[in-house]
Amino acid sequence: MVNILVTGATQGIGKAIAEELSDVGTIFATGRNVELLREYKNYCVCDLATDVETLESYIQSKKIDILINNAGEYIYGSIDKMTDEQIREIFEVNLLAPVKLIAKASVNMKKNKWGRIINIGSISGIMGEANASLYSSTKSGLVGLTRALALELAEYNITVNTVNPGWVDTEMGMTSVELSEFFKDEILETIPQRRFVQPIEIAKLVKYLVSDDAKGITGQSINLCAGLSVGI
Repeated sequence: MVNILVTGATQGIGKAIAEELSDVGTIFATGRNVELLREYKNYCVCDLATDVETLESYIQSKKIDILINNAGEYIYGSIDKMTDEQIREIFEVNLLAPVKLIAKASVNMKKNKWGRIINIGSISGIMGEANASLYSSTKSGLVGLTRALALELAEYNITVNTVNPGWVDTEMGMTSVELSEFFKDEILETIPQRRFVQPIEIAKLVKYLVSDDAKGITGQSINLCAGLSVGI
């Protein structure tokens, strides 16, 4: 059995991924809410914005084979209203933490000549999103990171891919709807399939990408967005 670490595993997409991969290997969950994490047998309480070192050490000790960088933060507002603290925090959580965790996890993967790294990006990192420039730029950064690392790690039989969800029916997704300037029905009108993506859809795609059937897929940025990325 392989060891799988899922960041942000207490709710939404992360929880769905952890549940879906429970028959693939041993799940190691991480998040900030200790009460919610206790439903997992193996967990590490960590705030990626301030204490990523704790999780780096945890990854090394558990010899992670599959890393799912799912945890993320969303900030809505014009660029001139963003504080230095907001800028620092969203880049720490959405981009710098994945870089640091991959650096630690890849040591064991390279040693074993096998590994899977999945970054959960966003369609906002592909298309851009007005008044969410910090979020969009961090998620776009994951795409570049994925492409470069896929080349760097290919010889070790390690694949690296990014999944870019569109509007997802999660607590974070609905919060971002509330923060936006549009009503839910107006947002649905911009989505070709006229629906929000369900977390299980993302989880099932991740399950395929970590399987041996997908060993030839690496360096890819896959949009799972109900058609949002191709227009109305």
